Amino acid sequence: MASSSIFNTIAVLAFLVLFMSNANAQLSANFYFKSCPKLFPTVKSAVQSAISKEARIGASILRLFFHDCFVNGCDGSLLLDDTSSFRGEKNANPNRNSARGFDVVDNIKSAVENVCPGVVSCADVLAIAARDSVVTLGGPNWDVKLGRRDARTASLSAANNGIPPPTSDLNRLISRFSSLGLSTRDLVALSGSHTIGQARCTNFRARIYNESNIESSFAKTRQSNCPRNSGSGDNNLAPLDLQTPTAFDNKYFINLIQNKGLLHSDQQLFNGGSTDSIVRGYSNSQSSFASDFAAAMIKMGDISPLTGSNGEIRKNCRRVN
Repeated sequence: MASSSIFNTIAVLAFLVLFMSNANAQLSANFYFKSCPKLFPTVKSAVQSAISKEARIGASILRLFFHDCFVNGCDGSLLLDDTSSFRGEKNANPNRNSARGFDVVDNIKSAVENVCPGVVSCADVLAIAARDSVVTLGGPNWDVKLGRRDARTASLSAANNGIPPPTSDLNRLISRFSSLGLSTRDLVALSGSHTIGQARCTNFRARIYNESNIESSFAKTRQSNCPRNSGSGDNNLAPLDLQTPTAFDNKYFINLIQNKGLLHSDQQLFNGGSTDSIVRGYSNSQSSFASDFAAAMIKMGDISPLTGSNGEIRKNCRRVN
């Protein structure tokens, strides 16, 4: 009886260990090592081709990854088109008329499907493409952890509420990042992605006309292409980093110290608050920024992934199978 009881206890413990390991499935950089050995060169080639045609697309792809991960985790939900049964994330306020690059993601996914059909999720394709975009534009490299599966639905309301708007103050930014397991240092490092890309007039109009913590000649330069009145020139674009808008470097932080942050949320990182010292550090050391950015991207990629038998591997990133 005693030996039988011990055996049963061991069996139960073994089951619990197995259950817990499955429940907390970890992403891995070599997840597709055997199932899709050509994955990385395939994605890299497609990303480089897209950026060679339009440098800005690298920033757009990186932004898609941010906006995907910040809404119910890195699950590819942002890539879903609306259907008759739900309204997805593409038309949420942070994405409508600004999120772009979906066609490029389609092309990358198609290329991956050609070399290993039905194996790699759209969520993972986006994660790799974001890394390759950064590297192609001169930024740091990192090992992308993989094994995510794709969501079967998306949430308009979660996207409206989950992505910090450009009007956010520092406390709101810190709070939102913290709720996702990202530190204040992660916040500043990830905000450094604004060293590439552009913003629409409607997102920085209030700052360039109404705020005092902005360098005057910089404000006038931006005003020349962004009229004061709402509705006029709303979609006119300006570079987030005036100095090197298509190079992934630390000039964004140098701009902040000079009060040349384009968005209100940018300048909040250097405005007499708790993040000033981090911004100064990155402005003085591109290597420090690069290292912290890579680490923060890995952490962000770990936000609530679907793994195991959850979700699916979408054949077309725009719709469920």
